Amino acid sequence: MKRLDLIIPELELERVRKALREAGVPGYSVMRHVTGYGAAGVVSEGLEVSGTGANAHVIVFCEPALLGTLRRLLRPLLSTYGGVAFVGDAEPL
Repeated sequence: MKRLDLIIPELELERVRKALREAGVPGYSVMRHVTGYGAAGVVSEGLEVSGTGANAHVIVFCEPALLGTLRRLLRPLLSTYGGVAFVGDAEPL
């Protein structure tokens, strides 16, 4: 089992959800309004009213066979709209 963690601009969440559905992932979790310090050198807080500048954390657990499709669908989104993605191993308890 693999774990995919995406930190993306919250405004691009629907594009990422669409890619995840297209890739056939069995499910995912989303945490909105994620803040932190990143490569840009600033703390991302976002604007409360519009959500501009806020990030979302998307967590996906899937079989390794889906990673190629996920890379193909998500890399263009990340390079166009920003964000980061990391893949790791996951073992159920």
